[in-house]
Amino acid sequence: MPSLKDLKNRIASVKSTQKITKAMQLVAAAKLKRAQDAATAARPYAERMAAVLANLAASAGGGGPKLLAGTGKSEVHLVVVMTAERGLAGGFNAYVVKLARQKIAALLAEGKIVKVLTIGKKGREQLSRDHAQLFSGHVNLSEIKGNNFAESAIGIGQMLTKGYEAGEFDVATLIYSQFKNVISQVPTAQQLIPAKAPEGAPTIDLGGAIYTYEPNEEALLEALLPRYINTQILSALLESSAGEQASRMTAMDNATRNAKDLIKALNLKYNRARQAQITKELIEIISGAEAL
Repeated sequence: MPSLKDLKNRIASVKSTQKITKAMQLVAAAKLKRAQDAATAARPYAERMAAVLANLAASAGGGGPKLLAGTGKSEVHLVVVMTAERGLAGGFNAYVVKLARQKIAALLAEGKIVKVLTIGKKGREQLSRDHAQLFSGHVNLSEIKGNNFAESAIGIGQMLTKGYEAGEFDVATLIYSQFKNVISQVPTAQQLIPAKAPEGAPTIDLGGAIYTYEPNEEALLEALLPRYINTQILSALLESSAGEQASRMTAMDNATRNAKDLIKALNLKYNRARQAQITKELIEIISGAEAL
């Protein structure tokens, strides 16, 4: 049984931990508001871009630029895994990595060649245990200053399009966590290259009108497709950032509550041990007095 001093030290230690988790919860809550606003503001633009792309692709028929039509084969797959740079966010990173593992396993079972590009340190750390040999690159999100995700999205998009044009892969799939609300973040797999509008993306009702594009559809797609890919990456970065802060806020709130319960249990244990020690000392005093 631990001594009174050990119990007192442990209570003090848990109280210190509780202060830290409470502070982290408040910081995450403050960051969540900004991240949620940014993610919500980016959604209409991303959805509109997807709708424009779908309409232009339908007008162009089955052809179009290489970014849309593909290479005609699907032997080499690039899996882009987007997670956070930091932990202490509950199961946020684990759920994304779990979906990535399932995707990689399914592709390998089909006999495909798989390459992995990681965005965020936590995904790379977890995937390195099983798939380190598949890594083809890494993007460090800690270098982003002031949450300037737009510049990073453009850089990632250019890296992907250049790799695709160079024939490094045939299909690129982005796996990230989509922010729904404070308690719900959904791991999502979205095909980036060849460009494909997300399932459920709204379509533009032309009202039966026939449009003549100038320049033609293929030229417009050549200009819009790189921007579309950058937009989808930016939207995913913002969604992932909001999901990370929401998950961290929830995790730190749970940790604070658990620390409070633990302190209560330790105080009860400390008081019982102290009472037992006092009772023992009183018995010894009384026994000594009676012996005299």
